[in-house]
Amino acid sequence: MYRSMMLINGERVEGASGRYDLIHNPANQEAVAEVAIGDVIDAVKALESAQRAFPGWSSIPATKRCTLLHDAAEIVRERADNIAKLLTMEMGKPIRDSRREVLSAADSLDYFAEEGLRNIGEWISAGDTRSIVVRQPVGVVSLITPWNYPVELLAWKVGPALAAGCTAVAKPSSLAPVAATEFVMAINDAGLPPGVMNIVHGSGDTIGAELVKNPIPRKISFTGETSTGRWIMGTAAEYLKRISLELGGHAPMIVFDDADIDTAAGACVRRAFGNMGQVCISVNRVYVDESIAEDFTEKVIRRTLELRIGDPLDPDVDLGPMVSEAQRRKTREHIEDAVDRGANILCGGREPEGFTRGYYFMPTVLTDVDHTMRIMREETFGPVAPIMRFRDEEEAVRLANDTEYGLAAYVYTNSLSRAVRTAERLEAGSVGVNVGSVIDRHAPFGGWKQSGIGRELSHRGIEEYMEIKHIRLGL
Repeated sequence: MYRSMMLINGERVEGASGRYDLIHNPANQEAVAEVAIGDVIDAVKALESAQRAFPGWSSIPATKRCTLLHDAAEIVRERADNIAKLLTMEMGKPIRDSRREVLSAADSLDYFAEEGLRNIGEWISAGDTRSIVVRQPVGVVSLITPWNYPVELLAWKVGPALAAGCTAVAKPSSLAPVAATEFVMAINDAGLPPGVMNIVHGSGDTIGAELVKNPIPRKISFTGETSTGRWIMGTAAEYLKRISLELGGHAPMIVFDDADIDTAAGACVRRAFGNMGQVCISVNRVYVDESIAEDFTEKVIRRTLELRIGDPLDPDVDLGPMVSEAQRRKTREHIEDAVDRGANILCGGREPEGFTRGYYFMPTVLTDVDHTMRIMREETFGPVAPIMRFRDEEEAVRLANDTEYGLAAYVYTNSLSRAVRTAERLEAGSVGVNVGSVIDRHAPFGGWKQSGIGRELSHRGIEEYMEIKHIRLGL
């Protein structure tokens, strides 16, 4: 069985309590790893270690940090197969998707290594004075990440933080801490000074709370549930800490009557069911022009039935299990609520046959849905595509915006004017037009409304880890 340790001050350590928790494979419920569990004392040690390392790390040339991050990316690539296997075994993601995630995380390290070199200031002349504007690292940062993309989302935080000159303490989700920890170990093995990068394991109530409440970290970056994000925002306000919050989503997809139906149907299946719908930018609500709804729905069902469910370590499998029974139960409850209120199940809606163990669930297509149903108001985080018809553009936009969330949205149309018009009216941080993903590391990512504060990726992502300083000189 694999043993996952914490990293504090450059050393692999167990928690002060000596306690370990078991991680179980959601595909068969077998124990696959034991994880060292920390407590408040371990979080404090990690933060103090990062605090000691900050002066040295922030003062070394950006070119040196760039080289170390590139070296770290190469080590991650060398270990990609092992990290991907651990990721699959702890959270159920198909192995080919896990490997893609790990390699993408390495690419993010490379990207931010170069962004760290582009920390450009300003020189302002004004008579007998000069003003210099510089950006400097904010300090120690706490990085708290979820279980659904445990490696890639950590890379989105670690990359810009280290490139900017910050030191960091990371806390992965207790559901899937192993792959994230191995990712951090790979980064550390590139030759980082002790204390620059730390990772601790434990519950949100203990470790997570300390990483937020302790006065040492000057910034908190969190990806997870909106309710937790609200608590972090309120708690961080006591010390006026900077925060980045990437929270829940409830992404709509609008398919207009002039769309390429085959393309839209394929994108719907990939974005609604990929990673078993356990993605913050998954399609949660599908709005289709009533004139093409029947054709579109038939194509979605056909593609859904072609998906292969099975052992996520099998490279030919499209969908593995959900991460936990709690996630599967929530999905089932949302479907039952919709059916009770008049929705129809066209495919799925139950556990697949032949899987006596594991948290498997069939990808589900619903029709005859409306906004009284939980599935159209709450984030399911499960493999369900509820399809609702609309009459015109005005109604489509109104329905899409009828949510407290605003992380992502998708539009399918062959009209350029309609695409621009609709994209500008949708209340979301990212809008994809005729594309199945809104993620591009060269562009900012973040939410509107209850979906978050701040931005990740692009040059704006690294700016989140910097403070602006004005230096005025008399001549």
